[in-house]
Amino acid sequence: MADRSQLERFKDVLAGASRAVAHDSEIELGFTADAPHLAGKQIKVPTPTRNLPPEQVALARGFADSFALKLRHHNAKLHNARAPSEPAARAVYDAVEMVRYEALGSRNYPGMRANLAAALDMRTHADPITRAQSANEVPIQGAVALLLREKLTGEAPPPEAAKGIAFLRDWIDEKAADDFDRLALCLDDQQAFQEMVLSMLEHLELVRAEVPPESPDQDEEEQDGEQDQQDEEKNEDESEEEDQSRAETRGEDKGEPSEETSDERQEDDSDSDEEGEGDAQDDEGVLPVRPNRPFSDLPPDFNYTAYTTKFDETVTATDLCDAEELARLRGFLDQQLAPFQGAVSKLAHRLQRRLMAQQNRIWDFDQEEGLLDAARLARIVIDSTHSLSYKVERDTDFRDTVVTLLIDNSGSMRGRPIGIAAISADIMARTLERCGVKTEVLGFTTRAWKGGQSREQWLAAGRPPKPGRLNDLRHIIYKQADEPWRRAKANLGLMMREGLLKENIDGEALLWAHNRLIARTEERRILMVISDGAPVDDSTLSVNNGTYLERHLRQVIAWIETRSPVELIAIGIGHDVTRYYRRAVTIMDAEQLGGAMVEQLAALFDKD
Repeated sequence: MADRSQLERFKDVLAGASRAVAHDSEIELGFTADAPHLAGKQIKVPTPTRNLPPEQVALARGFADSFALKLRHHNAKLHNARAPSEPAARAVYDAVEMVRYEALGSRNYPGMRANLAAALDMRTHADPITRAQSANEVPIQGAVALLLREKLTGEAPPPEAAKGIAFLRDWIDEKAADDFDRLALCLDDQQAFQEMVLSMLEHLELVRAEVPPESPDQDEEEQDGEQDQQDEEKNEDESEEEDQSRAETRGEDKGEPSEETSDERQEDDSDSDEEGEGDAQDDEGVLPVRPNRPFSDLPPDFNYTAYTTKFDETVTATDLCDAEELARLRGFLDQQLAPFQGAVSKLAHRLQRRLMAQQNRIWDFDQEEGLLDAARLARIVIDSTHSLSYKVERDTDFRDTVVTLLIDNSGSMRGRPIGIAAISADIMARTLERCGVKTEVLGFTTRAWKGGQSREQWLAAGRPPKPGRLNDLRHIIYKQADEPWRRAKANLGLMMREGLLKENIDGEALLWAHNRLIARTEERRILMVISDGAPVDDSTLSVNNGTYLERHLRQVIAWIETRSPVELIAIGIGHDVTRYYRRAVTIMDAEQLGGAMVEQLAALFDKD
């Protein structure tokens, strides 16, 4: 009891300090076993153990201080108003804003330095920059943010990120050293800082520089068609020379600048700029930007290709993790989501009752063969030669059914969404198995951030134009349809493994899951997709049209919905997937996922 009181006193003190830093008396602070996060004025920080070890106390203080500084110094509406649409540029834009308000805290409150450093160490531990083996594997936003923090606070980046930063340090210094000096002078003015950041993004070649108004002389020249054609060819040659020069400077091409035209970029939906959406990325640190573009018809000549499929892999959970670690991850999953599991279980029982209600036996009577009908015994006594004294049970339609749950394993699902998706899939599989419906659970991601061996092969080949998909796919089988739930239970814990969740190429994953269903013998096949946005792979989008992956996804969905016997349904978490799928539902909170899955499946199995 005394230990618990000590923990509660620490929580009260930490909450009071957060209110004082943020200058807001309405802030609420609580502990969480999930990823630390800020929701409105509610701060959630890692839960320390009861004896309050100093390193865990510093970690909780660090996240509380960071969130309090954000509430005080960050204007989300102002931040989102000028946010760039290019994914890589937006990621840098968000990351350096976090550096700004944390640098203000370090400068104004010296006691915060160690706390913020502890929080940074935890975020960096999950950052792909710590695992980078070459320049093209380093997330540009992480490198820029850590180098800018070093400039503003004088503190060196965490040691585990040093190797990754070394790949890009010289290139960033050459392009943005002057910008770093100017940013240091306007920390207190978010709008001025924002202007400097946009200028820095141009110098880093992550966005295109704004074209100044053309003079009348230029207008006259543009009227000449031949001159225009020559100018375009000249510009293309110069662009190729600049790209080659940039690749030599950096050692390897990072690929962040997109080859799509500025007009195409302006077509990007502004939904991702709504207040609060960009802020969530700050808290996660390295998550990819999830565009949610408006509907656009597929051009008749659209042809999706992959540069190479040699490095793609389809693996089972046991291929990626040994049995002992899977058991540990499964235990961690159960522990973190125990309160939520009860709610989903109740929903699953409701689904089971609805399905079992359809399993009432239906008999065809007066048959030539089958089971002897007890109600017809008198007939047999009177006339033993009467042949129509048997009955046959009629099978219900949904018994010969297989359901595939295809779960997005991208980095933006990290934390509570992927945990809830895993436990919901687990409970749905168990429930459907009780009702005689076979269930398969699949996941999809990539093997690397920002391209893997596919991109390296493309670079070695001289960067041929329009390479198509430029990353290595990783398709994961968590549970096969014929595999009992008890044997696959531990496999779902793999979703909680650090470093598994990377980028997502939805169209090919959908085809993969669809083809597995088509190979099944069941009469009815259902495919449920669980995702939280549009397909994203920075490596592919940087060298193809910005809607390349999304257009392929639309193409695949249209083909399945119009030509395939597979029934396709989708659940979107936080993003509108009804723009893609005919039968879909969008939920705004991951905690609604279990209920949405139950209702969607129950609706499919209803007799009407």
